[in-house]
Amino acid sequence: MNHVKKFTLFILLGFVLTGCTHSVASEPDLIGEISAEQLLAQYPAFQAEYKAYRPSKEELAAVAELQKDTLVVLFGTWCHDSQREVPRLLKTFDLSGLEVPKLTLVAVDRKKSDPQGLAKQCGLRYTPTFILLNDGKELGRVIERPKTGLTQDLKALAAATR
Repeated sequence: MNHVKKFTLFILLGFVLTGCTHSVASEPDLIGEISAEQLLAQYPAFQAEYKAYRPSKEELAAVAELQKDTLVVLFGTWCHDSQREVPRLLKTFDLSGLEVPKLTLVAVDRKKSDPQGLAKQCGLRYTPTFILLNDGKELGRVIERPKTGLTQDLKALAAATR
């Protein structure tokens, strides 16, 4: 393999291994707490995924198990995993027809920090991180990409601790 191909392969591997840490965004990075409405209005990538996503019946039903919980979402507007998972969660909650858990969306910078220090307090390493709480106690986390579906994974965390 020649040097150019090796170098190209090395660079591509670096992007894969670093995940969301080096994504390029056309919009300025948001940092701090934001509402779902603001996020979808200000960031086209989030809005596009929200519009396109169709949650399954199982995902919609799983929301019922989360009604008494609190969900903190630490994400980056610059992160492709966040651009996929956060709008899907918001759409699932909206279409469920149920009262959703208390939801706090906190955008972090590329160093994974925020002005309130919540990311540091929560030990954030990867984005997005969905932290499920009940009465202030952490029930568990879904980090970057869910195994089954986001609400289904959160439901499983809730069920395992009750």
